[in-house]
Amino acid sequence: MEKYDSIPSLGEQQTSLRVFTFLVVLAQIFGLTSVVLVAVWMGHFREGFAWHDNVTKEFNYHPLFMIIGMVFLYGNAIIAYRIFRNDKKIYIKLLHAGLQALVLVFTGVGLKAVFDSHNLNPKGPIKNLYSLHSWLGLTATVLFGVQWILGFVTFLLPWCGSQIRAFFKPIHVYFGAGIYLLAIATALTGMTEKANFALGADYQKSTPEGLLVNVLGLFLVALAMTVTFIVVNPNYKRQPLPEEETIQLTQ
Repeated sequence: MEKYDSIPSLGEQQTSLRVFTFLVVLAQIFGLTSVVLVAVWMGHFREGFAWHDNVTKEFNYHPLFMIIGMVFLYGNAIIAYRIFRNDKKIYIKLLHAGLQALVLVFTGVGLKAVFDSHNLNPKGPIKNLYSLHSWLGLTATVLFGVQWILGFVTFLLPWCGSQIRAFFKPIHVYFGAGIYLLAIATALTGMTEKANFALGADYQKSTPEGLLVNVLGLFLVALAMTVTFIVVNPNYKRQPLPEEETIQLTQ
């Protein structure tokens, strides 16, 4: 009897679905707004984008591409299993891995931009990897790369059995969420560092650029909280489809 009591009613399921849909839409709004804000910051207040012909403007690709990759796309990759939980698992796996591959591309270009802006600075090279922001960023990038490789080998290639996948899955989920929160923390420290370098004492005067940076930070925190809630809420967890359960029983 307790088993049936634990099954949510149709009304409860509909309410849960409405809340879930609202949270997913909210996550997209927070993510896209963050991308727009950092693009306005770098494109308007920091005078736009360039490549090797102007390494100061080349740096501006760094925050933009890192927010697009390690924040917006990564967040969507994490919640893909929740959004498409009624679709075939192989399709979700490919989407999840594909979005993370895009994260690697954007992250690679973003890192090249910041290293070029340091190493090719016309006033002389600037030291790399000395700040807390850079240490956090390097840690997040390395962990993300290792996580992607292990996830690809374990869940997409055919030679790993169901027992190995079942053992690795909670570890994969935990580190996925942990690395994402680390990426958010890295973005926040980087924004503060850039604002202090660029504005100096003017940051204390609530200038339009300083206010934009603070608002961007709030949107990043809101996005992190929304994505994390979607991931940890058991009501939104993907359940195996009937044919998947049949496959598991025959293994």
